Amino acid sequence: MVTTHAGPEKGALRALDAVAVAFDDPRAVAGAGLILPATLAGRLGLEQLADAVVDLGERPGAARPGRKVMSLVHAMCAGADSIDDCDLLRAGDTERVLGHRVMAPSTLGTFLRSFTFGHVRQLDRLGEQALARAWAAGAGPADGPVVVDLDSTVVEVHGYQKQGAGFSHTRTLGLHPLLATRADTGEVLHIRLRRGRANTMRGAERFVRELIGRLRRAGARGQITLRADSGFWAAKVMAACRDHGVRFSITVRSRDVAIARTIAAIDEGAWAPIDYTTGGQAQVAEAAYGGLRLIVRRTRLVGPQQELFPDWRHHAFLTDRAGTAAGLDADHRRHAVCELAIRDLKAERLRHCPSGRFFANCAWVVIAALAHNLVRWVAQIGLGWSGQVVGATIRRRYLALPGRITQSGRRRMLHLPTRWPWRGAFLTALARLRAVRLRI
Repeated sequence: MVTTHAGPEKGALRALDAVAVAFDDPRAVAGAGLILPATLAGRLGLEQLADAVVDLGERPGAARPGRKVMSLVHAMCAGADSIDDCDLLRAGDTERVLGHRVMAPSTLGTFLRSFTFGHVRQLDRLGEQALARAWAAGAGPADGPVVVDLDSTVVEVHGYQKQGAGFSHTRTLGLHPLLATRADTGEVLHIRLRRGRANTMRGAERFVRELIGRLRRAGARGQITLRADSGFWAAKVMAACRDHGVRFSITVRSRDVAIARTIAAIDEGAWAPIDYTTGGQAQVAEAAYGGLRLIVRRTRLVGPQQELFPDWRHHAFLTDRAGTAAGLDADHRRHAVCELAIRDLKAERLRHCPSGRFFANCAWVVIAALAHNLVRWVAQIGLGWSGQVVGATIRRRYLALPGRITQSGRRRMLHLPTRWPWRGAFLTALARLRAVRLRI
């Protein structure tokens, strides 16, 4: 038997072949929806803030740092994952929706390569002040509690010319940033790039102390809680939290001799059942360890599968928080939401580190965090969204819009597609962002 497949209709092919293509519209806009983050950045005064904070002295690319930082930020909002991708913003009339001149990729590369450690710290200061301004504009927690998730990840690199690259515990050649995210919104509250071979704990104590200071100066007046995995289980990290009145819950390694001994001493009658998946069983109990509460969750399979893993598996963390053991265990497991922010960062802006110089990549990482946050502030302040935000959804619906600018007299008009499904939300967000007033 001979199987035949229907080929393309000749009429459809002729219709496509009849479409002429020309790159000749100077009024076209690449990513017209960038007017949303650009409007908020303008209301927050980020370009002027960068000009005031970032000072490269007599180094190459030192002029107009604010314009260069914002060119990188807006390119990252549009999906750029390399310096060359920033050329997208120079297409057509795109500059008109950004509010500043877009710098060439070669200029941006020179700018990034001029950074030293001290200059990266200036960018840290820029990120902190941007956070304070956005929180004052309505994105902050005010007097409410703030839950911070501390974690690290590996940003893969390719080639052996990348300064600082090395093989980490994941056996991946890359760099090893340390970051803290806000649990309810996914904002990156602090980030620092480290060499690829850095241990997870490297610089964690100083990072935590800086983080807490940033949050207080940015306007967080409520209780701060830090959650972390076992990579940050250290007396220095817990001491940093205590010194600043921060509550914490940090995973411990249940195979540690002292921890295992404490778990084994828990009375069988102290274990309380909690909800778990079908085919499994879970219980929670607590014990005292080093003046803190050791909350332990143990799990095992039930039914026919139990023959494969008959023993209990233990998952424990130390905390100084008040509450029931079951409630604290459930909350500590939500630490995994930090992976959502990491996913969004690594999907584009931190898909790789674009420069061969370590401090240029450090600067890129801090600017990537600022772009990441700017998208979330647009969602919170403009769109009225709460909770975690998927960056790809925001970009697809509201940023990656085709558009065209026309001018009649003194009135400039940005034309967007008719029947756009999210037209109403877009216009509402734009009106809200234009109503933002800087309060400093």
